[in-house]
Amino acid sequence: MLRLFTAVEIPDTLRTRLTFLQGGVPGAKWQPVENLHLTLRFIGEVDEPTAADIDQMLSGLQAKAFDLSLRGVGEFGGRDPHALWVGVAANPALLRLVAKIESALQRMGLPAETRKYAPHVTLARLRDAPIVKVRDFLAANAAFDSGPFPVREFSLFSSFQTPRGSLYRAEQSYPLDA
Repeated sequence: MLRLFTAVEIPDTLRTRLTFLQGGVPGAKWQPVENLHLTLRFIGEVDEPTAADIDQMLSGLQAKAFDLSLRGVGEFGGRDPHALWVGVAANPALLRLVAKIESALQRMGLPAETRKYAPHVTLARLRDAPIVKVRDFLAANAAFDSGPFPVREFSLFSSFQTPRGSLYRAEQSYPLDA
């Protein structure tokens, strides 16, 4: 079985900038630089023939290239935060790409994603992080803005669990139309 998701890879220089945000929150397990990405659609565990069908379906997907900006920070979990993230500036082209991927996966029989898409780049997973430190992090980094970067492709990733955390590997990339 393969655990799959689609994502936009973040340019190396921007991933390095994101690592400069990582710190100051006890209980945070910061994502390694190589794991920073923008998930488009989590697929989950599938067998190899289904993975091949997914690859074939995504290979035929037509979508336009676009520019994207990361902007602001946030947390998931409210009073008991469990993740810190960098947000994405509103982008209709990104949402169209996500919708096309979702439609393609449903056409091949995969179950629909039930959660509303909230584009973000996860910076850290939290365990027992002091809420005051989380709020300090959010306040200190609220103005983060990456500026635009080009998105000319998206990728199908596999995810492997290890004792040190998840490892992600790009299995295939799919170009977007210029």
